[in-house]
Amino acid sequence: METKSMELGKMDTSRRNEPTYLAWSIFNTFCCCLPLGVAAIIYSCRADNANNHGDAGKAQDSSRVAKNLNIASLVLGLIGLIMLIVLLVIQKM
Repeated sequence: METKSMELGKMDTSRRNEPTYLAWSIFNTFCCCLPLGVAAIIYSCRADNANNHGDAGKAQDSSRVAKNLNIASLVLGLIGLIMLIVLLVIQKM
């Protein structure tokens, strides 16, 4: 009986939480590409909720989508910045 109560008192720490990329999503929302950044924040929150509920499959899927949206947002932001610099240089000529 004692072993059962000890087993019930143990917390399952073997579960691995998927990364949420929330900080990266917030950065991309303000600095790179607003629409993709907002979508990344939504998927980051979904990954966090799934992690909290122990739904590893949904957490992994949401984390992957958030990461891909963040990469796309960053790339589009950098392309936009490069285009802006090129336009400013051309305008000065």
